[in-house]
Amino acid sequence: MNLLMGSRFWDVVRAALVAAALVVAGCLAGFAQPAAEPAAQPETVVQQAAPVESDGAEDEAPSPTAGGVATPSSAGALQVVGTQLCDQAGNPVQLRGVSTHGLAWYPGYVNPAFFTELRRDWNANVVRLALYTAENGGWCEGGGRDELYNLVRDGVSFATEADLYAIVDWHVLSDANPLAHADEAAEFFGRISADLSANNNVIYEIRNEPNNGTTWEDVKAYAVRIIPVIRANDPDAVIIVGTPTWCQDVDQAAAAPLDAGNVMYALHFYAATHQADLRDRMAAAVRAGLPVFVSEFGICDASGNGTIDCASADAWVATMNDLGVSHTCWNLSNKDEASVLFKSTCGKTSGFTADDLSEEGTWLWDVLHSEGESGAGAMSAAAGTASATAGSAASANDSSAAAAGGALHGSTDTFDWTATVADRWEADGQKFFRYVITVTNKGDSAVTSWNVRLPLSGTVTISDSWNATVSVDGTELTLDSVSYNGTLAPQATAQNIGFILSGNAIPSSGPITG
Repeated sequence: MNLLMGSRFWDVVRAALVAAALVVAGCLAGFAQPAAEPAAQPETVVQQAAPVESDGAEDEAPSPTAGGVATPSSAGALQVVGTQLCDQAGNPVQLRGVSTHGLAWYPGYVNPAFFTELRRDWNANVVRLALYTAENGGWCEGGGRDELYNLVRDGVSFATEADLYAIVDWHVLSDANPLAHADEAAEFFGRISADLSANNNVIYEIRNEPNNGTTWEDVKAYAVRIIPVIRANDPDAVIIVGTPTWCQDVDQAAAAPLDAGNVMYALHFYAATHQADLRDRMAAAVRAGLPVFVSEFGICDASGNGTIDCASADAWVATMNDLGVSHTCWNLSNKDEASVLFKSTCGKTSGFTADDLSEEGTWLWDVLHSEGESGAGAMSAAAGTASATAGSAASANDSSAAAAGGALHGSTDTFDWTATVADRWEADGQKFFRYVITVTNKGDSAVTSWNVRLPLSGTVTISDSWNATVSVDGTELTLDSVSYNGTLAPQATAQNIGFILSGNAIPSSGPITG
């Protein structure tokens, strides 16, 4: 969110806003030193090698293994199921990538060669296109709308060619309240959603960082106006909605979410400023049922500059991976500040080497080449219908081990299964347990469905579930396979299955019959 404004008046505004933001821990990354012109505006060069450790030679980096990275060609159109972003079949996915700087000031990075590198070499699967609204040169403040619109369209086109998801970001910032330019937003999103309705890779972020006293009710009023505009052209697109206090108050959204499907809620952090308290707030919101998308973050402080805190950033990544939360890192530019991916001396817009990367760029490169979403952590409520039972589990061990973080096990002639307590917490006098399940077909023939049946020691309530149909009948809890994970080849395992229960009981030991 690096703000570029053209008069000294804004220096005074910037100083006041940054001071206020730090008092309330507001995420004002972007109120960095204003400048009339971006520093070292990059120029297009011939594509070179991808980033590698440099010893003086520019050796080509090996392309990472795509593995389970979700892309439009493999995962298709995305959907929100429960708290989790999922592919078109309902399987949890995690998007990890980058955000541009303001398109008006750093347009050069929107090019097909670089977007191809983001997918092929960086291992990213999403790019966020930040269209500022009220800043100098923004959509609502004198910017060339035709040029800006074409940049957004080109960015989506290049992302499509590179097999990336694209986030179209209406980047409100100094205008604080989205209602200030709701008319322009409705016009823009009506036009862009009509033009992109055939794409399966577009996510709409309708409101960046509400701030300066903007309430959740203000944001909801804006969302209620803009979401139907998009839905008229693209009924199933995923939409990200900002939350108050520079996208930190996800607890307010969790307490009163929108009545709309395929909607996620933005949380932003800057690791040197935002620490465990905000991470805990995010985790609590997800556990309460809120689908969260970290659509912007950095590893410096909240001004977009200053201290780099890799330890805090690593803790954030671990939490996001555990919860299956998608994220995009700010920003694609060479501006002389900490929250950039490229050194200010680098004038390239593609063909980057390790020597071109900033400290944040080097850190992000490593993160994108590390393991992402943990199978145990994806908290979704995947859709699907139960199929006919092909077998069921038997003989669970003592439940006290599971409550302590151990595992329950069961087995029949056909299946082995394990249920592990991955997390537990208390809220409003209730105890909550998050269970993660795996089911393995240990037989010699393929099966088309499975179920797991667990006796209970008392009354429970299912708060959430994912990748299984979960039901409780008296003192027995049953998980049935869903349409996309019931078929298991011999020795194959169904994973990313689980549920959250609350109450005065946990699954207990004893034989289970099917």
